[in-house]
Amino acid sequence: MISALQWIRQGVAAQHPEKYELNEDEYDRITQLMADQVDGAKHDLDEAMAVDETAPAAKATKAAAAAAAQDDELAVYNLDAYDAEVEADKNKKVGIFAKIKDLAYYDQDEEDPYVTMNAPQEENDEREELEILPTDNLLLSAKTEDDISHLEVYVFEKEQDNLYVHHDIMLPSFPLCVEWLDFHTGNKLGDTSTGNYVAIGTFDPDIEIWNLDVVDAMYPQCILGHTDKQKKRSKKVNPNYHVDAIMDLAWNKHHRNFLLSSSADGTIKLWDLSTGQCMQSYAHHKDKVQSVAWHPSEPTVFMSGSYDKTVCVLDARSPGQVTRWKLDSDVESLHWDPHVPTCFYVALESGYVHYYDIQNKQGEVGGKPLYVLQAHDGPVSALDINPLIPGCIATGGVDKSIKIWSTTNNKPSMVTSRNFDLGKVFCAQFCPDSAFQLAVAGSNGKLHIWDVSTNAGVRASFSHVHALQTVQGDEKAPVTLADNDDHASDDDQMDEQPAAADDDDDDSQDDDDDDDQMDED
Repeated sequence: MISALQWIRQGVAAQHPEKYELNEDEYDRITQLMADQVDGAKHDLDEAMAVDETAPAAKATKAAAAAAAQDDELAVYNLDAYDAEVEADKNKKVGIFAKIKDLAYYDQDEEDPYVTMNAPQEENDEREELEILPTDNLLLSAKTEDDISHLEVYVFEKEQDNLYVHHDIMLPSFPLCVEWLDFHTGNKLGDTSTGNYVAIGTFDPDIEIWNLDVVDAMYPQCILGHTDKQKKRSKKVNPNYHVDAIMDLAWNKHHRNFLLSSSADGTIKLWDLSTGQCMQSYAHHKDKVQSVAWHPSEPTVFMSGSYDKTVCVLDARSPGQVTRWKLDSDVESLHWDPHVPTCFYVALESGYVHYYDIQNKQGEVGGKPLYVLQAHDGPVSALDINPLIPGCIATGGVDKSIKIWSTTNNKPSMVTSRNFDLGKVFCAQFCPDSAFQLAVAGSNGKLHIWDVSTNAGVRASFSHVHALQTVQGDEKAPVTLADNDDHASDDDQMDEQPAAADDDDDDSQDDDDDDDQMDED
């Protein structure tokens, strides 16, 4: 299953990523981080193994029986004679070559005729294999297979339609969201250049930040969460850290050291990446906060959507002044319209997408939507707005379809629909450098990059876009891994239908279908 995707624009990744080096400073840093986590685990273990004072006799009996059984099990090892055996073995040669006499060796590998591998050449080959060109995009995929979660870092070469895994990062728990940021943290804090990092939210209440320019890293650069190890982690909602799963993350591009996180504990936290501490906690929702997003041009304004069926917009500096829109369904995701900054989209569990203008309000009560779009039969589990072409959006649903829409002049119409045999579509995102490259993934763990510019319906609906005027020919198959042998997830194997790219094709020419999909207000 792929639960989250994130494109990274061209030119921000280091051309030659570093190989992870475990030096003394890094060892000390990891030791400290691990010690903090072990202390937290010990607190939890102590609680779980607290002695029941009401039944001390029963516990003592169980302990005595366990000790007797352990003595019986250890008797076979003859531990009473252990010291004598060690003394007898002192003069024996030990090791894998202990029985080989007069073993010859060379001080330098260059002198050994049996060592034919050229170390410098190997290093150069590896450096070339890891190289990321300025024209390459990175694509992050949060994936879970057989209860093992990891973040796959893909390289996408658009000119060659080539996609491959560059490296991956093991994750502690099931991932729910990923967010790219360029602010240096951890042992690189204070570096004035722009970095290449990813913040990851999982079922755990802590947020991990990893350096994407380091390959084979063992531990994250920074962990945001419970840091005061003198105090036991509280399970109650508090202003300092989350106590439940991290549902969404949003990095502030204007104030680069700010990161917002929303959680299943019902709160939103504002983190200062320069200190790793929570600056502000917001509790204006009454249920899990599913999505959060900074305003594209107002640096301190953000919005949030919750399972309490509301969307809230507020200034981070004034948490008491909240404008609230009431909905008829749980929020799946939120997006500001980058082309009309006063407007935003809301994807709902009911299968609808709403489009609002924040200027349309009365006091702290939000107004009616500019339009309502019936997008899918079931929850709209994926939504993205094309950052380069106004009026172009993509939606994906648990009905296993991915759709392209035209919303020009606030009159939405479906352009095309596809079922790429990805299972339930959980994520879809347009490439920030190429207007028509759409990454799509879902429950069966496969990742596709669809060039929607080759679709006839897209070319017809967005014919005014200069990049489409030279595109001709048949629709191209999506780009995916050449050796992708992933299997469909269990929940899809019983109801999965074989589907080719043309099976669910609808284009914008069918006016009757458009009217069925649209419910304008």
